[in-house]
Amino acid sequence: MAVIEVEHLYKDYGHKRGVFDISFAIQRGEIFGFLGPNGAGKTTTIRHLLGFSRPQRGQTRVNGLDSWRFASRIQGVLGYLPGEMALPGDLTGLQFLRVTADLRGMKDLGRAPELMERFALDPSGRLKRMSKGMKQKVGIVCAFMHDPDILILDEPTSGLDPLMQNAFIELIEQEKEAGKTILMSSHMFEEVERTCDRIAIIKQGRLLDTLSPEAIRHTQRKIYKLELATAQAYERFVREPLDFIEQRPAQQQVKVEVEDVQINAFIRLLGGYELRFLTEVKRTLEDVFLHYYGGEEHVE
Repeated sequence: MAVIEVEHLYKDYGHKRGVFDISFAIQRGEIFGFLGPNGAGKTTTIRHLLGFSRPQRGQTRVNGLDSWRFASRIQGVLGYLPGEMALPGDLTGLQFLRVTADLRGMKDLGRAPELMERFALDPSGRLKRMSKGMKQKVGIVCAFMHDPDILILDEPTSGLDPLMQNAFIELIEQEKEAGKTILMSSHMFEEVERTCDRIAIIKQGRLLDTLSPEAIRHTQRKIYKLELATAQAYERFVREPLDFIEQRPAQQQVKVEVEDVQINAFIRLLGGYELRFLTEVKRTLEDVFLHYYGGEEHVE
């Protein structure tokens, strides 16, 4: 059953900003990654799912409810971590957590104590004096403290150090085992690849592809890195009709992308050259992302 649905969502802010006919669905218990640089349309899509913005065309639904018409009901049942948090500076972290719990009708702080310990969060200081990383921890605790079945997380590890990033990944893996449904927008390739069942790549407001980490690892195109034994052999090899994705003349090294059906022919071709080494390079989510972005743009 689809818990989160985006159908032909269209919102044009002008100057090529917005989202243009985006569609995807997230099933119950699925972790769905949303990958793209700043300005690609990730946050715009999330704002529509939460009912913060009304689509010009199309529709978004959470638990079958139209996001715009039933915004308050939707916001009451899910956990949300915004990409940019505006926290009341005069409150302490603990006061803010208590206010949040009251607004949700919680009798206590729920999972907050456990989460504060997990992320080494001391909530006693005033929010306006907290670092970005500490504020991010407060936001994470707020999103998870009421143990929601649905979570929408926008750049959840922004500002966290590597140790806390790893703690967050462990939390997501546990939530996944518990059957939670999560939409996670992130700029961290490893984070998305480790945790998500499917990953959507978005560029300039358009969905380019949706794929799984398993599909990335078992793609029908393989990448090989090799080093030629002599400069002459290197010069001759780079003139072969191959799909070169990297050439390093000083090291006499190349990376070549080869279709599975062409592997045998590629191996026969290599028989005519003396090599120092040959190795297969495992394809990563970052490789796929850079394929779509041509290496010209980076996730931020």
